[in-house]
Amino acid sequence: MKNTLKQVFHSPKFLVGFCIFTSILLMMIIYPLVNPGNPLEMIGLGTFAEPGTYVSLYDSVGTKTSTLKLDGADVKRIDQVLSGEDRVNMLNWFTADSIDISGLDITDTDTLLAMWKANFDPSIRLQGMTKAMRNYYIRLNDNINAAASADILTVSEIDASTGETVEKAEINKTDYVNVGDVANVKTLPLGTDNFGRDTLKELVSACGTSIRIGLIAGTVATFIGLLLGLLGGYLGGFVDDIVMFFTNIFTVIPSFVLLILISYSISQDQRGANTIAIVIGFTSWVWTARSVRSQVISLRNRDHVNLSRLSGHSLMRIILTDILPYIASYVVMAFILQISSGILAEAQLSLLGLGPKTTDVPTLGLMMNWAMLYSAHLNGSWWAYFPVILTIAFISFSLNLMNTGLDQVFNPTLRD
Repeated sequence: MKNTLKQVFHSPKFLVGFCIFTSILLMMIIYPLVNPGNPLEMIGLGTFAEPGTYVSLYDSVGTKTSTLKLDGADVKRIDQVLSGEDRVNMLNWFTADSIDISGLDITDTDTLLAMWKANFDPSIRLQGMTKAMRNYYIRLNDNINAAASADILTVSEIDASTGETVEKAEINKTDYVNVGDVANVKTLPLGTDNFGRDTLKELVSACGTSIRIGLIAGTVATFIGLLLGLLGGYLGGFVDDIVMFFTNIFTVIPSFVLLILISYSISQDQRGANTIAIVIGFTSWVWTARSVRSQVISLRNRDHVNLSRLSGHSLMRIILTDILPYIASYVVMAFILQISSGILAEAQLSLLGLGPKTTDVPTLGLMMNWAMLYSAHLNGSWWAYFPVILTIAFISFSLNLMNTGLDQVFNPTLRD
């Protein structure tokens, strides 16, 4: 056993796959300790908040300030006001006003603003320009002037007793606060999803649930396939005919179609993660049964099996001691592939809306389904679906690498 494990962990492919899969498992264990709480808790009222660190504006007003004069601060402030669309519209204004813009770079904020201030006149209504567009340019000009000229912002609040507006604080352009001094700061490495939930916390929890589904589905499928393959391959005759009859039926019917039909027949409230995992396992045992059967057929007439049979050993003992050890490595490899297939099957089911119930636990497939339903791929919210795709790819890649590494160790035709 020790020598076998040594050979396995000397396989580069198995070692790489094992390290990737172990890293994912460690993330699932460690991150909930750092960021505890319900992964389905809605922390934001808006949808698809971008990744980054969020500071409470309410708390930052009363936080101790420091005066800093940073180079380019005004330019960066104006850059934030001017979107790419605004810059293009400014060029359109210059063109409509017959102003020479040759050589003008819209990314050069200083030159663009200097040209805008020298030529824009809010009283002019250019030919062909709608009233709505003219009002847009006036608002844009006001925003630029406010960002460039206002040195102090006044924060006011309404006095509850008198109803009058009372000045609360003044904020200078050069006032900065230390993030560590602000009472409420939240870092969202992957932003929030369409429900305003922490995407990274949700992803870690979903990863654990999907791996659990894969393990349960893989165990069920491997157990059924191993049992039927052993019985059909060793006993042969009528038992083998029955096993092959059911195996052929499940082979003819596409397993995923059968999985869809079974999942659809189960109500949403009863479709828990474990239920879906068992259903996946019951529909994906066929290829394991056929492969185990072929392996057992090649072993049942070996000398050591015949000797054990002549010695009067029971069927259970012959299978467990004389056949199963010889196909154990193959069963382990089949189990690994069944885990990967179970995770992918759950993702496919959830994308169709037939996965586990959405109010219970998140899964990788459900996260993809939510992102698709709320058009994350259309509005540029990549953090809602791209990390999920990468996670599914890394899990499948690591498991298949481990399987390939084991195959190279235990398959004599593939050994170096």
